[in-house]
Amino acid sequence: MVDTLGLGLGLTLVAIAVALHYSKGAGWNPSDDISQEVLERRAETVAETDFPEPMNRSIGGGGGAAAVGGAGAEGELAGDEEEEEGFDPASIPEDEVEYFEVEYVNEGSTIEVANNETLLDAGEDEGWDLPYACRQGQCLSCGGKVTNGDAHEYVQHSNNETLGDDEVEKGYVLTCTAYPTADLSLETNETP
Repeated sequence: MVDTLGLGLGLTLVAIAVALHYSKGAGWNPSDDISQEVLERRAETVAETDFPEPMNRSIGGGGGAAAVGGAGAEGELAGDEEEEEGFDPASIPEDEVEYFEVEYVNEGSTIEVANNETLLDAGEDEGWDLPYACRQGQCLSCGGKVTNGDAHEYVQHSNNETLGDDEVEKGYVLTCTAYPTADLSLETNETP
């Protein structure tokens, strides 16, 4: 009933498969992984920043600040950081908190904003859908413009890594890190 030829052929094929399985083979070794080296070479060719810019596709963060501020932006940004270094609105004692009248022009309303509250947070507390992205002063998504003049006279930024000094003089602010220091009028969703 059992075909001896088929049985013999099957056993021979099994023996060959077992022999090939246990044989040493041709000695192929996989090549070294060079992916880290390739990434490091690529990172050397891309400008790097100290902050992750939203929607930035380049390795290492990219050059968002240089694109916004132009050739002299790095010096201007370093100057701004030194000027405002140490400003911490959370450290303002409760008995020293001041309130200022801020007119939100596009929203058609004037509200009181404390000097320890950002212009963005105050607007959101009113239920307004104001633009923002990083909430750290590192992009222009929350940009606004003080219509009264030089923004240095009306707000203080806790962090500003995007706007140059000349742009702030023209009235531009980052509402996510801008705290009022005087009564002002603000146009939201305005960028230089």
